[in-house]
Amino acid sequence: MSNQNTGPHELVERALELSRADGCVVIADEESTANLRWAGNSLTTNGVTRGRTLTVIATVDGQEGTAAGVVSREAVTADDIESLVRAAEAAARAAGPAEDAQPLLAPSGPVSADFTDAPAETSVEVFSAFAPALGEALGLSRKSGRLLYGFANHMVTSSYLGTSTGVRLRHDQPTGTLELNAKTADLSASAWAGAATRDFRDVDPEALEAQLAQRLAWAERKVDLPAGRYETLLPPSALADLMINLAWSAGGRDAKEGRSVFSRPGGKTRLGERLSPLPLTLRSDPAHPGLECAPFALAHASGGDSSVFDNGLPLAPTDWIRDGELTNLLTTRHSAGLTGLPVRPEIDNLVLEGADPTSGPTLEEMVARTERGLLLTCLWYIREVDPATLLLTGLTRDGVYLVENGEVTGAVNNFRFNESPVDLLGRITEVGRTERCLPREWSDWFTRAAMPPVRVADFHMSSVSQAS
Repeated sequence: MSNQNTGPHELVERALELSRADGCVVIADEESTANLRWAGNSLTTNGVTRGRTLTVIATVDGQEGTAAGVVSREAVTADDIESLVRAAEAAARAAGPAEDAQPLLAPSGPVSADFTDAPAETSVEVFSAFAPALGEALGLSRKSGRLLYGFANHMVTSSYLGTSTGVRLRHDQPTGTLELNAKTADLSASAWAGAATRDFRDVDPEALEAQLAQRLAWAERKVDLPAGRYETLLPPSALADLMINLAWSAGGRDAKEGRSVFSRPGGKTRLGERLSPLPLTLRSDPAHPGLECAPFALAHASGGDSSVFDNGLPLAPTDWIRDGELTNLLTTRHSAGLTGLPVRPEIDNLVLEGADPTSGPTLEEMVARTERGLLLTCLWYIREVDPATLLLTGLTRDGVYLVENGEVTGAVNNFRFNESPVDLLGRITEVGRTERCLPREWSDWFTRAAMPPVRVADFHMSSVSQAS
């Protein structure tokens, strides 16, 4: 095989052909990125990158069970394939039996029609409509004496999955993020806004700049408040970061073995328990419009609630919480067998909806009917304190505002918060309109989220923070 213009599907096929193991899974990921960065109202850098990673998973059967060896390498050429395959086989032979071992899956459907096609790619052209609008936003900020910082990033990953059992699947995943940070000229106040997108056709930097300008205007009045419990409006971004933590902690095996917030005594789980008096639904769906993700399992390693043996497993829409009731927990085929729970693999998006997800109140309408409370912008530096309750701690950032008699009257100091997202579900008193959002804390790992703004009666601000 020539090194020149070797397609990712050819790398997959060649690796499978060279395999001497009892089973083999190969994943080829072709990645391209395009980005823009700006600071102090001026564009600073832009660039395009390309990358390739090949992952080989070899399985070896033995008297005590099946072992797996996983080796990944970047910038792989045709000449590198055999050494990579042999390395994976050696790793499998050196390993003990894999706890999560399962038979490799047979094809559940036809080969992906585009399996032999060239990978999808991004380029600076993805910003063709966005860049002029960004220029206008930078100009508005400059004229008004504000400073605008931020970056836009677009990534396209084409993943090719092949197995020795005949699976041949492909998925193209576009991921776009936009983050804007506005500051006053004296740097005494800052405000943040972010957006997630597939192609930058649905983001409006001028509208976001206007939103930031309004928040900086609110910050002209400073109000010091002590720690305590406050009625608080959480925008979609802040809620997303909390719900992602909840989803990551919803492993069925951990719950069954008494190691999580979803455990009950006696080896039972909280499945069927009502977590919220409101009809809230937390769900994932590979085909959700605007949040589309891989419709089959793509596991580059085993761990937590994923298993390399499940590669190619079809993913179906899943309600984790339905109408306020816990209905499903994360499981692999292995952990489902251990726990007696249904197989419910990870899905790379998350949606929270109330009873009226498309026509509920906007955040602005919720502010207008707030007598006195706090309006957050976003959360950051979130860390787990207690897995038994999923108590989290973290900080507010880039704007906490005081709302009085339906109007924002000033900016208050930042806080450290202590909250459990599971407990918080039971204290939400109002749910707004669900919209796509960018989780700020977890955006490097999880971008496909849609959340509503919510009102929490007594959000716990545990101490005052000096963070800006």
